[in-house]
Amino acid sequence: MTATTSEPQSELPGRIMAREMAEQPAVLRRILEEGATGIRQVAQEIAARNPRFVLLTARGTSDNAALYAKYLLEIRLGLPCGLTSMSTTTAYGARPDLTDVLVITVSQSGGSPDLVASTRAAREAGAITLAVTNNPDSPLAGVSEYHVDIMAGPEKALPATKTYTASLLALYLFVEGLRGGDGASAKTLPDLAEQLLARQDEVRALASRYRFAERMVITSRGYGYPTAKEAALKLMETSYIPALSYSGADLLHGPLAMVDNVSPVIAVVTDGRGGEALQPVLDRLRGRGADLVVIGPAGQVEQASAGFVLPTEGVPEELQPVLEIIPLQLLAYEVTIARGQDPDAPRALAKVTETR
Repeated sequence: MTATTSEPQSELPGRIMAREMAEQPAVLRRILEEGATGIRQVAQEIAARNPRFVLLTARGTSDNAALYAKYLLEIRLGLPCGLTSMSTTTAYGARPDLTDVLVITVSQSGGSPDLVASTRAAREAGAITLAVTNNPDSPLAGVSEYHVDIMAGPEKALPATKTYTASLLALYLFVEGLRGGDGASAKTLPDLAEQLLARQDEVRALASRYRFAERMVITSRGYGYPTAKEAALKLMETSYIPALSYSGADLLHGPLAMVDNVSPVIAVVTDGRGGEALQPVLDRLRGRGADLVVIGPAGQVEQASAGFVLPTEGVPEELQPVLEIIPLQLLAYEVTIARGQDPDAPRALAKVTETR
């Protein structure tokens, strides 16, 4: 995915992240062709138990996938959801009554001790527990009553890419299974992901424009908000650029004051109600002379300083996050390479973060 050089491929910085980003279409196909039936079966078993509400537990990139699931569950099913604070259980020893509550724990590795401990405690408190991981043999899968395998294959780069999009698709199929759907709307995602990855030159041009940025603001609303949070995380952990993510509504409640014509603002504009809700924010940003970058439909990109057009026509709004994040993963990668750093090995990070 990087430009050809005389340097041996094994020594190129970012080679692992590049390879894993390129695997995403194949991973999405694998889930649809080999994993969808099993996910639907798990969903049907849980639906039969009629959970009264849902708690989602995760850290880091998986936390952003869990936030996406929260939007799905509340919008598609009308099921109340919350994101848990694990320290209430692991540090403070709280033991709430979780009878008939569905607790979904999302973790690429399934190995973080606090995730395992909080899931075990939830099950002991009466919860229906579901682990969504990339490792069916993990400790988290072992303590959970149900498991969904996201089937992404080994991920060696520290920045998670293919496990994020795999988690989104697996969670979408799970929620569709809860409501009796078959997830057929997702069948176009692998081909569309391939098209996006083939446009890396466009992203490289954006990266050259923003390689010297000292700060970035990323905003969205609705289904796009988890994408904004995940994009900010990718930029911070690879390029070390402070990237602040806000819901468009929250951005107007104070943080808008820091926006100027120097630091870029990236707006993730979904084609649907979330994008419509973001319009007043985009108008305010343009009014402040912001260097506005839009990731979204062509009509929105045309009104921005720069951007990347997403192939959203015919793609339901709830599935667009699987596509939205891909150019932003590429942007984090390209900015990091342009700054002379290695996105495969961000400083001070480990693949499995052992919080307790």
